[in-house]
Amino acid sequence: MVIASEVLAKAAFRAGFEVSSFPFFGVERRGAPVTAYARMDTKPIRIRSSIYEPDYVVLLDNTLLRGVDILEGLKPEGKVLMNYPDGKMLEGLPAKYKYYVLDATTIAAAHHIGSQVAPIVNTSIMGGFARMCEFIPLDAVLESIREMAPVKKEDNVAAAKEAYERTREVTL
Repeated sequence: MVIASEVLAKAAFRAGFEVSSFPFFGVERRGAPVTAYARMDTKPIRIRSSIYEPDYVVLLDNTLLRGVDILEGLKPEGKVLMNYPDGKMLEGLPAKYKYYVLDATTIAAAHHIGSQVAPIVNTSIMGGFARMCEFIPLDAVLESIREMAPVKKEDNVAAAKEAYERTREVTL
């Protein structure tokens, strides 16, 4: 998630926004959930705190739907992007938000990003974010991925493009 928020911040900067990106590590243990933030604005950003009322929430690991309030503070017109298996129905979420899903795990595995057992989904998720978000163009996301991906740059770009095409809004 940390790399994904940095890719997003770089893409937003390319699109002409002021940006700020930073991670938050809670419990210091392997496998603990990590939160990362990206702020984007047309004006200079002077706030350096966590984001308590986000416009968007991005969920890389859908197992966090059990036990973590991923919607905490989300604005009433907020949008949620989830890495969620194809064909599985979303249940138990409030209908007041817009939900977008893509199977980023399958996409990352198909493009050999990470391993088959542990695919790395961050670039796929950013392709999905470009689809969900109305102000950051896919081209800016792809250029940021090319700049930041340490290896397999074009595989990561291809995964983001596929994710962009496969991201869909779901109604509850």
